[in-house]
Amino acid sequence: MSLSAQDANGTTLVDPSAAMVEGASAEQDPPNPMLVIISGPSGVGKDTIIAAMQERGHHPPYHYVVTCTTRDRRPNEIDKVSYNFMTEPQFMALRDAGDLLEANKVHDYWYGTPRASVRAALGKGQHAILKIDVQGAQVVKACVPEALLIFVVPPSIETLNRHLEHRKTETPEQLALRQKNAALELARQYDYDHVVVNEEGDVDRTAQRIEEIISVEERRDERAAVVV
Repeated sequence: MSLSAQDANGTTLVDPSAAMVEGASAEQDPPNPMLVIISGPSGVGKDTIIAAMQERGHHPPYHYVVTCTTRDRRPNEIDKVSYNFMTEPQFMALRDAGDLLEANKVHDYWYGTPRASVRAALGKGQHAILKIDVQGAQVVKACVPEALLIFVVPPSIETLNRHLEHRKTETPEQLALRQKNAALELARQYDYDHVVVNEEGDVDRTAQRIEEIISVEERRDERAAVVV
């Protein structure tokens, strides 16, 4: 469609509305990369949801930050992929050097987010996705107010407890502690920006819902750039 015409004197007339349409078709600047925190009680399926999000893919790609921890590696876990497994002295050295964005002791083990990994993702224009516990999420939110917090809840506390029991990865004492902490963590869901229910057997829908939230939030005009 022509964007201009001529009057009787041969002067070119430009249609302003047409010019706006042409400008609108130009590629828009990408949104500011976000720091996205996915939290939820132990046993709610955070690892499975993250795996589903990775399987679904995204363009531009998300960067999934690998958490550091002092707990033992489970048989199905891969070092540097599932977690950065390390000794407590190694963890403390990172914490004392300021190399962790947050560090908290949960279920008798230390967990922390490597600051360099978050900075690298944001520097490449990628959303940094953090899977961290409730304590860590609040610490990050306090020092990075621009962070987006998403809390995953189970359909019921009974479903959650059943998942924890079926994992068979903890001693009876550890299981009791996780179940007790889960009830306390669920009460903190109202501190989050969004709450998503992980329905039984529908993890792909949960992953899709989280992606939809990120897509909406990244386009908010008032969202400030993340500084870590």
